[in-house]
Amino acid sequence: MKTLFPLRFVLAVLLCSQTALVGQDQAKEHPLTPAIKIAKQSLAAVSQIQDYQCEFSRRELVKNQLVSQRTSLRLKHSPFSVYMKFIEPAPGREVLYVAGKNQGKLLAHEASGLSTLLGTVSLPVNSPTVMAETRHPITEAGMKRLIELVISQWELESKFGEIDVKFYPNAKMGTSTCEVLEASHPRPRKQFKYQLTRVFIDKQTRLPVRVENYGFPPAPGQKPVLIEEYTYTNIKVNNGFRDSDFDQRNPKYSF
Repeated sequence: MKTLFPLRFVLAVLLCSQTALVGQDQAKEHPLTPAIKIAKQSLAAVSQIQDYQCEFSRRELVKNQLVSQRTSLRLKHSPFSVYMKFIEPAPGREVLYVAGKNQGKLLAHEASGLSTLLGTVSLPVNSPTVMAETRHPITEAGMKRLIELVISQWELESKFGEIDVKFYPNAKMGTSTCEVLEASHPRPRKQFKYQLTRVFIDKQTRLPVRVENYGFPPAPGQKPVLIEEYTYTNIKVNNGFRDSDFDQRNPKYSF
């Protein structure tokens, strides 16, 4: 019986020590928590905007080909409305989408080439023709949806380890000063969609003006592969756009 008391005492001490360690682990903040907080602040900023126009550039890996596009973009949040006029490639191409209109389809027409003979075409937003040049349907266009996708991704990843988060408070993007959030992973895991995600938030407007997503390198020692990159520049907000600004009958458009 004399040996039982010391054993019970030791077990009690060990249990208390383990409980204390668990409490310390729970108190530790996940590396992504501050980044998610900042991203949500940016989401709040863009959600307060009624509409905006800007130059929108994107680079996407589609079927192992890097597709680059630059467009003039108009977007209204309610009802969700998008008008795009291509700068390059296919200069003059126009695309129009309004939620709840045209049976949920987008309208498009070409400004040159044989496709102009078809005039304005109506296409499902996720049709093979549309998705042949992009990774996301037009229903996911805009800064608001872009930062929402990042937040959802990081909230999922915050349940796991193997994450390195860096903050660059005074990065430059053109003439704008941005706060950059960067999250990366040392090795591929099924829960990690990208090897590296980088978000640029304009320090003055708090808008999410650029997002970069990179895949894991195909082989050790190689650089991450660019999967998608979206950039918004020359942004003008709250222009007072009306429904007529997203109407195919608008005389300024060529539908």
